[in-house]
Amino acid sequence: MRDLTATDARNAVLGGGVFACGGGGWEHHGVLMGGLATSVSTPVLATVDELPADAWVATVAAIGAPAAANWEIRPVDYVDALRELMRLSEHPIAAVMTGQNGYSTTVNGWIQSSLLGVKVLDAAGDVRAHPTGKLGSLGLTTRPGYTTTQVVSGGNRALHGHFLSVNTGLVTTCDDVLRDISVRTGGFIASARNVVELDWVKQHAAIGAISLALDLGAAMAAELDSRRRNTGAAVVEAVLRETGGRVLARGPLELATPTVTRGGWDHGTFRVGDVTVPYLNEYMAVESGGERLATYPDTIAILRADTGLPLAVKDAGEGGFDVVVVTVDASTLPLASSATDPVALAECEDIMEIELLRYLPNDPNLPDGPDRTTSKASGA
Repeated sequence: MRDLTATDARNAVLGGGVFACGGGGWEHHGVLMGGLATSVSTPVLATVDELPADAWVATVAAIGAPAAANWEIRPVDYVDALRELMRLSEHPIAAVMTGQNGYSTTVNGWIQSSLLGVKVLDAAGDVRAHPTGKLGSLGLTTRPGYTTTQVVSGGNRALHGHFLSVNTGLVTTCDDVLRDISVRTGGFIASARNVVELDWVKQHAAIGAISLALDLGAAMAAELDSRRRNTGAAVVEAVLRETGGRVLARGPLELATPTVTRGGWDHGTFRVGDVTVPYLNEYMAVESGGERLATYPDTIAILRADTGLPLAVKDAGEGGFDVVVVTVDASTLPLASSATDPVALAECEDIMEIELLRYLPNDPNLPDGPDRTTSKASGA
């Protein structure tokens, strides 16, 4: 097991920002939560092999659209949601795991570990960030007989007061209800949900996802702290080296379709040269001339050329600055079963009106689909 430190918190935000894929929370919130968790006490990271075989695990997350204008989550909201789930659960919760990596979501569970004593599991519902809770639900949308309990806490106090809700039912239904709650309470809310046995996590989660983000963040931090003349290029190279990623495009960022926040999601499309990047909270695809270059669950990041740091959708403004579009093939990273969940991906297809399912990684355990695009990246 590993005590998590303030340095780890910084690295989690940096590396998690790449896996945020344009969403994954907010940088400043990650800095706040990671710094608080490692200062009030010591969160502890555990591997799946370091927990008792009969341990039970819950997923902790934040739900909503990062560009929402009136969102509010306080650190206590994450703690309150888990405390209530622990009270209600018929099984003792030994550890928590994040639903995804991201700017602030990589540190999901750290404050709960510090204050409630649960371990932070080195696993995630998805190695990268995604727009729906279903995509981080460890395949529970189709697990026969599974009933979930999902607790949310938080909300914009000035506009809506504090909100606490306990929801029990099918994962698909509860996920829809929780997103509606996030909209009605200001745009974002903290959650604790989906208690499962450790064995299920071992079979379905992205194992080692937190260490992956921490190692990437450490490599990025080393370049940032070196104060080289061309720090941005050095950070980009560190990202490519650590992830095995490739460059799809370089150039000024343009808004092909401006961001609209609707239904608990940020919708829009960026353009970089002849490449377009449609997003639903997170970057979900990269296309050029009608050809698909990358598709969720590939990691898709847009890095600022001047700093090398990942760009969040909410921070794009009017664009105009130079960026680098990077992708990491999903087959080279830990792949959770929920990242290829046909129920969850079909929902995203309907919302975005683009194809996702047919581009799933070729895998005998996944739904059949044609070969993925193997065209060479440009601008490397």
